[in-house]
Amino acid sequence: MATYNKLTPELIEQLKAAAPGHLYTGEDVNEDYSHDEMPIYGKQMPDALLMATSTEEIAAVMKICNDNLIPVTPRGAGTGLAGGCVPVLGGVVIDTTKMKKILSYDLENFTVTIQPGVLLQELADDCSRQGYLYPPDPGEKLATVGGNVSTNAGGMRAVKYGTTRDYVLAMTVVLPTGEITKFGAAVSKTSSGYSLLNLMIGSEGTLGIITELTLKIIPAPKKVISLVIPFEDLESAISTVPLIKKANLGPQALEFMEREIVLSSERYIGRSVFPQVIEGVTAGAYLLVTFDGEDEDELLDLVEKTSDLVLEQGALDVLVADSPAKIKDAWAARSSFLEAIEAETKLLDECDVVVPCNQIASFLTFAKQYGEECGLIIKSFGHAGDGNLHIYQCSNDLPEEEFKARVDKYFHTLYDHAVQCGGQVSGEHGIGRGKVKYLIESVGETNMALMEGIKKVFDPNMILNPGKVCYTL
Repeated sequence: MATYNKLTPELIEQLKAAAPGHLYTGEDVNEDYSHDEMPIYGKQMPDALLMATSTEEIAAVMKICNDNLIPVTPRGAGTGLAGGCVPVLGGVVIDTTKMKKILSYDLENFTVTIQPGVLLQELADDCSRQGYLYPPDPGEKLATVGGNVSTNAGGMRAVKYGTTRDYVLAMTVVLPTGEITKFGAAVSKTSSGYSLLNLMIGSEGTLGIITELTLKIIPAPKKVISLVIPFEDLESAISTVPLIKKANLGPQALEFMEREIVLSSERYIGRSVFPQVIEGVTAGAYLLVTFDGEDEDELLDLVEKTSDLVLEQGALDVLVADSPAKIKDAWAARSSFLEAIEAETKLLDECDVVVPCNQIASFLTFAKQYGEECGLIIKSFGHAGDGNLHIYQCSNDLPEEEFKARVDKYFHTLYDHAVQCGGQVSGEHGIGRGKVKYLIESVGETNMALMEGIKKVFDPNMILNPGKVCYTL
């Protein structure tokens, strides 16, 4: 294990000199900096907080911390779900949310350059005003784009457009040593050595701190339409997904959700969106499908083909959301799932396991049954089109330590089953602090050693986000 030092008054003064007016300590640091959106993975206050405003400021602070073996934890909006931004050893938290400028567009080359603290919703809205689309669409719209890149967030549109990784062309990075470097370039292809850019994407703030991003954008589709498709049970809904993909219908998004999570969401947002009973049959699960395209006729043809297909497979109905208001309502319910669970649950944990699409139905059945064996309430939803499942473990009556023990037992078995199905531990939320031991079991000691070796090349003193992703403290 690496050796770390504590911040002394002298070092704090050095840091304040390196970042005048932007370094905070003691009661000036909000308690929110001790955890992310999944506090089950622990809380720890930092000894100091840098509200960074520039690459150079971050570099100066990183150099001081590296020279003095002070642990540093990068942080965006704190919306992570794996404990990735928890400062487990105290030290310094570097918050990049003040670096929130959309710097420039190059519309001839279809790129936008931003600082890492730009929120996903801000970037989406600004691109839309230019007539363009930034395709990655993770569910948490108030996350920073820098955070999305750090976890390679996927989101709802991944089934058609891919994940965040597919839209990152270049970045400026401050290394743990304080050096400033650039990875990638605003070009569409490269065979220029190892892809350091792709090592940074998804590295969860363990290899460097991203301070600028150049991203690919595309012309915005002219028309969008969504379908709400109720089924009697989850198995019927999920078994339809491979058929939709095989029919080459090209949905922009293809989501699944169980009845209970829909009811929780509608209680949370205060209105009913999804039909509950169709001709006397209670809907047990739903697909939410979105198509985009260049003209209305094209989309109506896709809607007709999809409707015919799903009704043949047992769908109870097909409801078409063909206006901005109806589409917004349907997706507002979907986007509120996590908040709805949090509002009704005292203790919760989550895995965003990913499995091949043809394994989704059987895997969810196993997850539900084994959760009941472990004495846990299981709620699930996710990205049916790419096999990324969000499975929540909930309890309102267990003591916290008993809940953690049951969830740990559940995770060991669930992730082992995922690997047997050809899947992996995380599809988009990352490993952070909470999932390291399950990753070790999943990928094995050889691959973990390779990842830790890469970490040591970037971060020889192991000061940046210690104990995350590839090793434990």
